[in-house]
Amino acid sequence: MMKVAFFDAKEYDVSSFNQVEDKGSLTFQFFETKLNENTVELAKGFDAICVFVNDTVNAAVIDKLVEYGCKVIALRCAGFNNVDVQHAYKKIHIVRVPAYSPYAVAEHAMAMILTSIRRIHKAFNRTRDFNFSLSGLVGFDLHGKTVGVVGTGKIGRIFIDICKGFGMNVLAYDKFPVPNSDIKYVELDELYAKSDIISLHCPLTPETKHLINKDTLKKMKDHVVLVNTSRGALINAVDLVEALKSRKVGVACLDVYEEEGDLFFRDYSNHILDDDVLARLLSMPNVLVTSHQAFLTNEALGNIAQTTTNNLKTYLAGNYITENEVCYQCGLADQCKKKRKERCF
Repeated sequence: MMKVAFFDAKEYDVSSFNQVEDKGSLTFQFFETKLNENTVELAKGFDAICVFVNDTVNAAVIDKLVEYGCKVIALRCAGFNNVDVQHAYKKIHIVRVPAYSPYAVAEHAMAMILTSIRRIHKAFNRTRDFNFSLSGLVGFDLHGKTVGVVGTGKIGRIFIDICKGFGMNVLAYDKFPVPNSDIKYVELDELYAKSDIISLHCPLTPETKHLINKDTLKKMKDHVVLVNTSRGALINAVDLVEALKSRKVGVACLDVYEEEGDLFFRDYSNHILDDDVLARLLSMPNVLVTSHQAFLTNEALGNIAQTTTNNLKTYLAGNYITENEVCYQCGLADQCKKKRKERCF
């Protein structure tokens, strides 16, 4: 029997994981608190932990988990930038959910674009007050516009297909282009210079942190539309505020925010917002912010629960995690030097 502690658990996590039919020899306990150095003691007595994007799994937390006898860190998400994978090597196994529903995130990105450029959110609020004026609601066609897509993994490629369905011209950048595809790849500077809309679908790494900053913003078209449904730290939010004030950026659609860890997934409607940068962004009429909800569909939640459960069951059975283990030494499983025939340690 494997006991699993869930951190930062929401109602939808509890519901989706409890609906997994074949849990095998797994038992779950759900904690609302986030994992960090102050809460890691809750992991005592558990064989594995399950964490989300804003849990802190640094070296100190990993050492405590190992001390407590925890064997597996199960990420119920694709990204693992919040985990010190280098420190975890040969200490504790890390598994993730690489693809829960790329359609959910790609569709949310397009929904944010349509909502913002056609002023749908403003029209909704206005008509509820019986104001049927069209003043200030002028948008623009997507057809014929150029969209720059940074990152052409599964989500990025689905987003590209959606954009093509709207009759848009697509430029893309990826450090590792998809071979034998019909995607038009260009260098970042060209993408910045030619795109009317730029959508980010790349992971957060030391190389991509603050990919969008005051210098790269200068290379973009005036009134460019920026969309981020990936990781908040891809954009320097302070620089974005200045670009919005100067009208360099015409619209910003943000499902993620660099300092979201202490804010998103919580109700602060009766509190004063301490984050001045986010407060400034929210005050701007051309900024649309959603609270990291791009993944949040029934299909995605079901896939997350099933894949996470399968990852843990596979480990419990003594098998190597063939697809979803994250390893500092070997990279992802498709680069594993042990040919997927045994655990990396």
